Amino acid sequence: MVEPYLNVFITGIGSGLGKALAKEFLSRGYKVFALSRHLPEDLKDNPNLVFEKADLGRLEEVYSKTYRLLEKVNRQLPWVILNAGILGELKLMRDVSLREIQKVMDINVWANKIIFDTLEDLINQNKLKVGQIIAISSGAAVNCNKGWNAYSMSKATLNCMVKLYHWEFPKSHLVSLAPGLILTPMLQHIIEEVDAEKFPSVKRLQQSPKLTPENAAKMLIEVFPKLLKFPSGSFVDVRQAAPEVYSKYLSS
Repeated sequence: MVEPYLNVFITGIGSGLGKALAKEFLSRGYKVFALSRHLPEDLKDNPNLVFEKADLGRLEEVYSKTYRLLEKVNRQLPWVILNAGILGELKLMRDVSLREIQKVMDINVWANKIIFDTLEDLINQNKLKVGQIIAISSGAAVNCNKGWNAYSMSKATLNCMVKLYHWEFPKSHLVSLAPGLILTPMLQHIIEEVDAEKFPSVKRLQQSPKLTPENAAKMLIEVFPKLLKFPSGSFVDVRQAAPEVYSKYLSS
């Protein structure tokens, strides 16, 4: 039986880090509330997974679907993990269209704004108590390497938005978190398909050690409580915040 306070809300569990986090939390006895386009086959029959199908690019649906899902939480929600995101295509800044930028911003930023607003409404209606809110960000938010245009801008905006929202969540702790290098389908695409000569950061990614999604999930769950030492609203890179934990799972 799941304890009523062992709840976690995760967006984007279809693959990669989100799926690994969902599986890891479930294995630890948590009830997982998931908002995602896809439900992995190996999670479909888990009684402790509450799933709401949602395309976060359809902004007009995000509020109602998030509200409907989180109304099912028994008030206590110690973890919120805003993981869903897309990369967009790596190309020169002048070659990326406003439409492409908007698509990335809709999912990586504006859908999360709507989720923050939904959480705030549920808290104000005394239906929810929220502990930590962790928005998965990226070092790309500050590196701004050649070609990472829309993705870098979206993560920089996400970091700013988290800092702005922390004023409105005085009883919660908010952080935007760069989780390190994780071999997700997104990163796999970059290192296998993107021209490393044209975009030099890709070569560095190819040569750098990477976490599996499964190890990354274990690492992050160990790191999350350590984030409380940082001021709410902070942008934190796990490689600087908990280097020993990151290294432990990188080598395992």
